[in-house]
Amino acid sequence: MTQAPHVDYLLASRYAEELKGEGNDHFRARRWEDALAAYRSALGRLPKHKPIPKSERNVDIDELSPDPNSSGQSSNESPVRNEVDETPLTEEEMQVAKTRSVLNANIGACYVKLGEHKETVNACTAALLDDPHYIKALQRRAASNEQLNTWSSLSSAREDYNTLLSILPKSSNDSKEVQRLLRLLQPRLEVAQKQETAEMLDKLKGLGNNILGNFGLSTDNFKFVPNGQGGYSMNFSQ
Repeated sequence: MTQAPHVDYLLASRYAEELKGEGNDHFRARRWEDALAAYRSALGRLPKHKPIPKSERNVDIDELSPDPNSSGQSSNESPVRNEVDETPLTEEEMQVAKTRSVLNANIGACYVKLGEHKETVNACTAALLDDPHYIKALQRRAASNEQLNTWSSLSSAREDYNTLLSILPKSSNDSKEVQRLLRLLQPRLEVAQKQETAEMLDKLKGLGNNILGNFGLSTDNFKFVPNGQGGYSMNFSQ
């Protein structure tokens, strides 16, 4: 005789909460690897994420910062399963989703301490699957993307900061801080874009020269000049 689904959810949540508590103890003691292992183990006890639509998602869930024991608060909105199935999640499924989101965000916090920012981004992205308006996960992912310092990662950080501005009260200190970070981010984005574009063009030029070399030509034989209509004309010179 199989257990009822709600019993399975209760057991999974109970085991996960116990392991999360162990992870919080390790985190407070600065044992990042041990905390990471505990959070991962707790996450493994829970069912996997079920997609939910944009229209019915929780606003925020607190977790490690500033207090690793903080359970946090979120809105009372009921997430639903996906864009097609509008059946609301059960109370047990909602609790599992909240716990799963917190655990993923806590995993991200461990990776920050370990200096593994790509893993932080991945963990926070997983947290945001269950709660796309999870403020701390958005903040943490944006900060780690800034550390990665590529055109793509900085663009992603900008998106997260803009999302935060749409969530945070406009007069709050957090909102003002996000606006400051956005101002500082813009020139870095422009530099990264120019640098990566130049690197890409150099690679394309090298590839072109390899091909054209078979015909005694190089990319230097082709000049691109503005045509006065917003585009370019290609001129060939021997």
